[in-house]
Amino acid sequence: MGKKAHTSMKKLLLAILAAIILTTPQNAFAQEKASASSAKIVSDTETNAVFDSRVQILRSYLESRNSPLAENAEDFVFYADKYNLDWKLVAAIAGVESSFGLAIPNNSYNAWGWGVYGDNVIRFASWKEGIGTISQGLREKYMNRWGAKNIYEIGRIYASSQAWPNSVQIHLNSIQKFALNDARSSLSLSF
Repeated sequence: MGKKAHTSMKKLLLAILAAIILTTPQNAFAQEKASASSAKIVSDTETNAVFDSRVQILRSYLESRNSPLAENAEDFVFYADKYNLDWKLVAAIAGVESSFGLAIPNNSYNAWGWGVYGDNVIRFASWKEGIGTISQGLREKYMNRWGAKNIYEIGRIYASSQAWPNSVQIHLNSIQKFALNDARSSLSLSF
């Protein structure tokens, strides 16, 4: 096999490996298939190597959107793991609610529309606090207490717009596509 063919084969194997790792669910709850009626909202963490890759992928994705949240990519992943959520979910909600933090109430660090009703605005002290609060709230209130199992069920409570879950799904898909196309998401076959 020539050097060029070997390099092409290695790139293909890396892409396949990254796709498998990034889409393999961690637990039984996560094994629901993402579909129009049941989009996946739980964590797909596998290893620390993937953790590092997820942070870099999310940071790069948010940077490509000129998002002020890019510096907090590690917080998104940390809290997603802590509360057993899909690592892309809270960022995707920020995409829908505020164009990834670009359009928020003044001095609020609230990119999620969390507790924003007319003049009422819940303000966070930092992006990290907001990410942690939203992650915890999604898990404890929407999922554990109110039994929501997918973004469509969360959306019935979270948002007044019936289009909200589809919009979140579009952002989830966009982040996933970016992850699969990002060379940094490929794991090395060398040990």
